[in-house]
Order: sequence, then C-alpha cells, then structure tokens
Amino acid sequence: MPQTLPIFTDADAFDRWRNEPAQWLSIALDIAHGHGRHCDAPHVFATGTNLVVALDDRLILKIFPPLLRAQFVSERGALAQLAGRLRLPIPEIVAEGERDGWPWLIITRLEGVLGSEVWPDLPETQKQRVLREIGETIADVQAVPLGPLIALEPRWDAFMRKQIAGCHERHRRLGLAPKFLDGLDDLLRDAEALIPMHASPVILTGEYIPQNFMMACRNDEWSVAGLFDFGDVRAGWRDYDLLGPSAFMAAGHPARMRSLFEGFGYSRADVTFTLKRRLMALMMLHYASDPVRHICIDGWQEQADDLVQLQELIWPD
Repeated sequence: MPQTLPIFTDADAFDRWRNEPAQWLSIALDIAHGHGRHCDAPHVFATGTNLVVALDDRLILKIFPPLLRAQFVSERGALAQLAGRLRLPIPEIVAEGERDGWPWLIITRLEGVLGSEVWPDLPETQKQRVLREIGETIADVQAVPLGPLIALEPRWDAFMRKQIAGCHERHRRLGLAPKFLDGLDDLLRDAEALIPMHASPVILTGEYIPQNFMMACRNDEWSVAGLFDFGDVRAGWRDYDLLGPSAFMAAGHPARMRSLFEGFGYSRADVTFTLKRRLMALMMLHYASDPVRHICIDGWQEQADDLVQLQELIWPD
C-alpha cells in the first residue's frame, strides 16, 4: 500500500517533519516514479519552506503541504505567466499534480552556482554590477502583465492594512530596540499616504536575495544567471521588491545602492526623503520583516538613533 502524506495544521510541526527527509523522501520518489522520472541519487534541499528534492541535474520536485497551498498557487501561476517573457532563465514546469491533498510541481533545474555561495566573496566592483543586474531583473519582472496573478489573495491594500495593524507588536516581539519602536507608530500613521494602495499593481516576489539567484562566472566576472522561488509572489506596489537587495546586499554602501536603483530605473534625483521614508515603511511592513536579523550593516543599531537616521543609513545619498 502506498505511503500517505500526513495532515498538518501547525507550521512548526510541519517544519520539524520536513527536517527529517527519511520521513518523506520515499513518497517524493514515488511521485517522481509515477510520472516516469526515475531517480537514483536524489538531493534534498535542506533550506526553504516546502519539500524540495533534485531528481537529477535537470529536474526538481517541489511538494507543498496543504497549509501552504497558496505558495503552490503563486509558484505555478508566476512560472506560467513569466515563461518566455524574461531575459533571465527561470524554471519551467514539466509536470504537476496532487498527492493526498499536497500539490506538487516538477520543474527544470537552473544552471549555475547559488548566489549566497558567491556573493560574500565578490570584489566590490562586481557586487555593484550584480546589484545593477538585480535592479534590471526586478524591472523586467514588473514589466510583465499580471494576467491571472491579479487574482492572488490577499489584495495589496488588504495585505498592507493587515501588516500595519500588527506591525508594532511584531517588531516588539522580534526585539527591535525601543529607540526605533518609539518612532514606529508615527511611521505607521503615515504609511497609507506614503504607500500607494490602489495604484496599478505589478508582479512582486518579495525575495530578490542571494538565496534565490543562480550565478555564473565568465572571464572572472560573475553575473546573475537565473531566478527561482516564486512561492511568495503577490501583486502590489513596485518599490516593495527593492527591500531584499537593499537590506541583504547593498547594506548601506552608497555605490551599491545607486547601482541597484539605476538598474531598477530610479535616477539619483528620484531618491528623495519621501522615497526613503516609503521604503522604510515597506521594510517594516514586509511579510518577513525582521530588521534585527536582516539588515546586513555592521553596528547599525548603534549608528542610528531613530527610524529617520536608519533610513539614511540603509539608503544613503
């Protein structure tokens, strides 16, 4: 009798189960075999949210628990909508289905080296060039029509208002220093005016970070070679996707930030106090927001006394 996938109502319980591949790998291989994909040397990816296994050097199987079905809907919809519309390679859907209420995708595997393995050791000039490429990639994705992705829930205005409502408590719980919490309510009060709630939405991934890029080297120069992981795609205001590369990669370096913005399409004249204030609000409202752990600027909590100084530190002139 075939093994069955369990039912989880608690994300922590699922994570503990996912972290023990011996409990689910045989089921994943059975799914693959059922679709003619035989795998002698599977590779389980330890990071990520769902069950992800490389079947060989060409294909990857992603299995989504029912409690994360929304990620399956986003991933499948985004890959279909972006297919053939970007300069940068993305995975292609080879097969899809469902097992015991768990939807799954077999997708192509991108070539290259994971960005997080390369980024820390890149020379500064190459970091600036890669950030320009990332800005260009964000703009390319956002230029693609939303198509069916317009129906993804929650809608941008509802998502933002929910984030605003829980923002102060979230950051208090995550350990944000009182000197930053003191100005957070003022920022949240201004957020609905700062952030366009009903402007024409674009495709957002929310995660333009090294862990979601593949990179390749030619003539000792590294470049972005592929983009993956579309499970958190939503429709919304374009500046939201500048947050990941700002916090994780530009990290307060003026030249890096200029490269990112210029690739995206913002000139130096566009980078005003209002834009920085908007980005600060969006950073605090991001679905994965955790400045204490995500702002990659050494000593930033000592260098800034409030959120206004912090925005100048993250997005310098």
